[in-house]
Amino acid sequence: MRIMISCGEASGDLYAGALVTELLRRSPDAEIFGFGGPRLRRAGGELLGDFTRFSVTGLFESLSVWPRAIAMLWRLYTAARDRRPDVFVPIDFPDFNFYLIAGLRRLRIPIVYYVSPQLWAWRPGRMKTMQAAVARVLVIFPFEERIYQDAGVDVRFVGHPLVDLAKPREPRSSFLATCGLVPDAPTVALLPGSRHNETAHTVPAFVEAIPLIRARVPGVQFTVACAPGIGEAEFAPLAAAGAVLVRDRTDDVIASADVAITASGTATVQCALHERPMVVVYRLSPLTYRLGKRFVNVDMYAMPNLVAGERIVPELIQDDFTPDRVSAEVVTLLTDRDRHARMTEALRGVKAQLGAPGASGRAADAILEVASR
Repeated sequence: MRIMISCGEASGDLYAGALVTELLRRSPDAEIFGFGGPRLRRAGGELLGDFTRFSVTGLFESLSVWPRAIAMLWRLYTAARDRRPDVFVPIDFPDFNFYLIAGLRRLRIPIVYYVSPQLWAWRPGRMKTMQAAVARVLVIFPFEERIYQDAGVDVRFVGHPLVDLAKPREPRSSFLATCGLVPDAPTVALLPGSRHNETAHTVPAFVEAIPLIRARVPGVQFTVACAPGIGEAEFAPLAAAGAVLVRDRTDDVIASADVAITASGTATVQCALHERPMVVVYRLSPLTYRLGKRFVNVDMYAMPNLVAGERIVPELIQDDFTPDRVSAEVVTLLTDRDRHARMTEALRGVKAQLGAPGASGRAADAILEVASR
């Protein structure tokens, strides 16, 4: 059995690592190779390329990586042509993976798309590609299943892999003590994002918000979840502002906090799974935002809000993302117990909709079923 995988960012690599573990548990002799990161490699996959230098957001921001991306696409296409995998599994990252799908379709390699691109929110015309090229789609949010069913695409809701993966390693008291912090002091988790162009916007705003929060919440302390692949220098201003930098312990950072300030993305799901009230922020370059907004089909961006079908956590997007607005929301969540409790209860409802444990195993079964046809 040969399986080719392609994922292009930290969250996709996390899911890929868990998926490869389950695939090899079921098919120990399988040969798994492709494009990804350290978790894919540690799980037993052969890495043909590392995603670290490719992950950006935004229309114009992506132009800088396209020369490297084209070379990587050719390398992966050549590997697929020569090694003839039984199935190709793209994981999210559609702007890269859709080009690869086009090539592998010509090679008549079955394709199972895991972690569906969010075409319900952005560029719905991509559904035509899914209908024409993909043998099966594995979705991780419950509302996505009906969208593909209505389009006539073979789809399975496998649940969210983070249900299994989002687990802290130790209790709040010992974790905060290890960080040199006070276990019972009000604590704010900072999650600036996993891409360089995200942190370029989030880190400066977080730095300005920290003293504003401190001025209104005595004894408040801050931890920072440093994403893999981003150097310490990018987070250094947060450390200078008094926040404690933590690497490779995102779930401990979230679970040990009273409130999180997080860039929109996978981290919002982690916060929901930990039932942790949050303020969701995001900013792109002004030109990218103005052009991209024309193609967006949703009026909410944070995944907990989309799953809930209502705005249960605050979203500070683009011009609304200011240190003053961030600090005001955080201070309210730290001082208004009723609001904190209401948001916690709403997030508990979101968590219940993300499926039972075992998503990666169900995904592996669905992939092997297609591969063995």
